[in-house]
Amino acid sequence: MGRQTVLTSSPGDDERRRDAALRPRLLSEVIGQKAVTQRLAIAVNAAKKLREPMGHILFDGPPGLGKTTFATVLPNELGTSIQITSGPALSKPADLLPFLTNLEEGSILFIDEIHRTPRVVEEFIYPAMEDFRIDIVLGEGLSARTISMNLKRFTLVGATTRSGMLSGPLRDRFRMQEHLEFYSVEELAQIVQVNARKLDTVITAEAALELAKRSRGTPRVANARLYWARNYSASEGDGRITLESARAALDMQEVDREGLDKQDRRYLETLVDVFAGGPTGAEALAATMNVPADTLSDEIEPYLLREQFIVRSPRGRVATAKTFGLLGKTPKKPPEEGSALFE
Repeated sequence: MGRQTVLTSSPGDDERRRDAALRPRLLSEVIGQKAVTQRLAIAVNAAKKLREPMGHILFDGPPGLGKTTFATVLPNELGTSIQITSGPALSKPADLLPFLTNLEEGSILFIDEIHRTPRVVEEFIYPAMEDFRIDIVLGEGLSARTISMNLKRFTLVGATTRSGMLSGPLRDRFRMQEHLEFYSVEELAQIVQVNARKLDTVITAEAALELAKRSRGTPRVANARLYWARNYSASEGDGRITLESARAALDMQEVDREGLDKQDRRYLETLVDVFAGGPTGAEALAATMNVPADTLSDEIEPYLLREQFIVRSPRGRVATAKTFGLLGKTPKKPPEEGSALFE
């Protein structure tokens, strides 16, 4: 297996380092996303036999489902290197030059949050993706001249939580476009058990299932729940994660049996108590909760939509009967047709 070089444009935080330690290294170790894994395995085998780089790949889906994991697995499968950056870190074409010029033959350039790449940088990437060359402008005004520099053939892997924000020309340049789905409880329980072994932590099957049920269908959340349950068990018990200790740990973290945390319940309470269950827009909800609208649409709403706590109507977000039941509220009846607005 070849070496793996990781360059990042921003310092990693504790969460990213923790996730990296638990990530699988090969496609055969990936749990869940079976159809995506099978297609990537075929693309990897073809690239090896044809002795050419893989086609450019775009991963999209809610946060924490494995987009970065797949990107870091591919160089291990191919025996090549990877360089990592993100869309917000690329404010001008010059920011991309160190990554492109340091690429090796067949290596991978991973751009996270690629939908946030500025248009001027995006247009700079086009010839690199299509013809493996870049055009550099030297000088200004009448004395300016353009130099074309050839690049080594590489694979661009993009990740986005909002594929609709990608421009058509950029999206069309990806030969493979893979959408990642939420994981089943059984898949998450398996991930929890595998990662517990990596952490040298004993966990019962019942505890792993309990953590999985409260992990919102997301491996990243499951890993966070596992770490907290591990800390709780080490502090308050003998270090073994049992069903009782797992439930106690999650209850202390204010994660309910539906997998909803404090922020999720605050969202639902705001929608029901302030906006009478809706419909209301995301901007109004975000302003009332004092959180960015992107946080609602990218991190909170996907799971609430999937579990049918809310629906999106043409007029905005609407709470379902399931939400009213969870909060112990009674939906307000709409006014009868033809009734007077004022009496």
